Order: sequence, then C-alpha cells, then structure tokens
Amino acid sequence: MQILVLGGTSFVGRAVVEDALRRGWSVTTLNRGRADDVPGVDARRGDRLEVEGLASLGDDEWDVVVDTWSSVPSAVSRAATALSDRAGRYAFVSSRSVYAWAPPAGADESAPLVDVDAEEADPPYPRAKRAAEIAVEGAFGDRSLLVRAGLILGPWENVGRLPWWLERIARGGPVVAPGPSDLGLQLIDARDLARWTLDAAAGGLSGPHDLVSPSGHATMGQLLNACVAVTGSDAELRWLDPEVVLAADVAPWTELPIWLPPGEAHDAMHRSDVTKALDAGLVCRPVEDTVADTWAWLDALDGPAAQRSDRPSVGLPADKEAALLT
Repeated sequence: MQILVLGGTSFVGRAVVEDALRRGWSVTTLNRGRADDVPGVDARRGDRLEVEGLASLGDDEWDVVVDTWSSVPSAVSRAATALSDRAGRYAFVSSRSVYAWAPPAGADESAPLVDVDAEEADPPYPRAKRAAEIAVEGAFGDRSLLVRAGLILGPWENVGRLPWWLERIARGGPVVAPGPSDLGLQLIDARDLARWTLDAAAGGLSGPHDLVSPSGHATMGQLLNACVAVTGSDAELRWLDPEVVLAADVAPWTELPIWLPPGEAHDAMHRSDVTKALDAGLVCRPVEDTVADTWAWLDALDGPAAQRSDRPSVGLPADKEAALLT
C-alpha cells in the first residue's frame, strides 16, 4: 500500500505513520518540518495554509490519504480537491465534537450535526471539523472515511491530559481524585485509532464512524490507580464527591483533565453508542497499557512533552488543589 499522511510527526499522525511502516507500507508525509520525521518515511515539506502548500507532492499517487487537520477547513478542502483523482481513499480523522451539543447518552452516528457556515473562514473546532468532513465527502464521495474520534490518549499526546495526571501523581502526596471512582469513561489509544483507520481504509470502508471505546471500558478509578502503579510514587488518591469539586470552582475537563461529573456533559462525552465501529473491527487495549506506555514515553523525554499551541493548558492550579485537600 502507498499511503500519504498529512502531518505525521505527532500524536495521532505519528501513530498512523508508525503503524503503516510496521505493515511494510510505503509512507509519504507532508508537513512544515517543525518536528522530527519518523525514520523510514518519504518526508515532503509544505504549509497547507498556503496556496502552494501541496506543491512538493508533485503528481504522485497513493492508495490512501490520512488527514488529521483540526483548524482552518480550507486546508482540508484544498488537499481533498487536489488529491481526488490521485488517491484511492481519503480518511479524515474528525471528532465526535461535530455533533450538535449535547448528544444524549446512547447517541451514535445518526445524531444531529453542528451547522456550518460556508463563509466562515476560521470557525471554532466543532464547525471546523464538520466543514472539513463536508469538503472530504464533496471531493471523494463514497471513497471518504470519517473517523470521528472521542477522547484520545496515549504516547506522544500533545494536549496534555494524561501527561498531567501522570506527572502530578508522580510527585506524590495527597492527590485530588474527582469521583465517583467507578465513573465510566470512553477513550481510545491513538495507536488503536491508527490501526483501525488503516484497516478500515485498506478494506474499503467509508462514511462516518465514531471511534472511541465502549462506554465503561475504563473508570476514573482504573485510570488514576494505573497512574499510581506505573509511576511508583507514594501518591494518595483523595476521592471527592463531584459536588465538592464543583463547589470549589474547579473546571471539569480542563483543570481536572478527562473528568466530567455525572450529567449532560458526561453523557455526551462518555456514554455514546459505538456499535458501528465495534462491528467494523475496533479493538481497544486496556487503559492500564495506555497509561504505562504513556509514562514510559514521558519518562524517556529530555524535557517536557510538546504541547499544541491551539489548545488551552490543562491541570489543577496549586491553590485550588490545596483548598480541596484541606
């Protein structure tokens, strides 16, 4: 297989590249060269925000294109249009954020979608992803695969959610643990997302698929206990009721990454129906493996993990943590 990965140096894109190379596929990447390329790829340079950003691709052809772009949708439209007669299939890594907020518990790919304004050049994340989906379908039709990912974790994470928990727990001592401990989570390891995406693209799958584990695949307790185990710290998890955490003016999801209290937002993020992806071969590794591999990656770095500049920083401020632990 000949595959073109638009990006391919960090997190999901990197996982796709590494998985494709393990399969023995020929991998071409296109990016701005701001991070190290994975050894073994045919690395091309280009800024997709520029009109001539795809010039280094020449007239080459590929069996599959994988695109993880998440901002200005014109970059996806330009790529999909240019490659429509030079690639067999276009897999766009989208997001479950394309659904109109808030999708109820049990929602699947049939849930209502956000509205898109074709004149909006730089829309917010949900509309940007949906506009990009529309562009891909317009260029590739039934040769397009829309991978609507949920919460993505794993090595090379550049958002900082699981790395924050690991680094905080590694410091030891009492740690705020937002409850309940048996609160179910839906997540996907970037490597499982990559494997499914390449299998699906190679198998000719098309259309939208929600890509995240079944609801309850892990719990907050499993996740945080795994962090304690792999770091080997003396951290003591102090489980607090959601009402206590919220009363302290703590922002779920950002100040306490991954966690959402029971209710509408939790239902939207952690209780969707992923039957379609499971029927199409999705297999999710245990959360303990994701935690262990992410810690091994962090521990091997010479400095802090790279962070995306277009995402807000995450983590509980020290003063709020101290107040909750008093």
